[in-house]
Amino acid sequence: MWTVKAIADTETYLVRHPVLRKGRPLESCAFSGDDLPTTLHLGGFYDQRLSAVATFLKQDNSEMNWTNAYQLRGMAVLSDYQGKGLGMRILKSGEEALIERKAEILWMNARLVAVPFYEKLGYQKKGTAFDIPGIGPHFIMFKRLAQ
Repeated sequence: MWTVKAIADTETYLVRHPVLRKGRPLESCAFSGDDLPTTLHLGGFYDQRLSAVATFLKQDNSEMNWTNAYQLRGMAVLSDYQGKGLGMRILKSGEEALIERKAEILWMNARLVAVPFYEKLGYQKKGTAFDIPGIGPHFIMFKRLAQ
């Protein structure tokens, strides 16, 4: 059975490390803003095993002129659980929580391979692809949240 609930920032490392930071030090899983009181960390659990994580950081984007916005960071699903809908569930849960917080925009730097996933969930690309050194090509993507 799948469940999604709030977790501590350090719990995200259990999924961030093998999926997003494999081969790097565990400390590389700590992102700027993880410890802020406005940051929301969600964990997706399958039979009580943490299998997916997503972090929602209150982060306006002045380049895009977005205010009252949150940035999705560090979304990851363990390989054994990918393709089972948990990524969609954790993202939808995050959107609902952000609507309760009166957020207007959810945006992210989406890896090129993840763009189709986000597009299926109503996110739009903004601008052209850019490279994050050591990680690869990304697009800024966003969605206006229902109020």
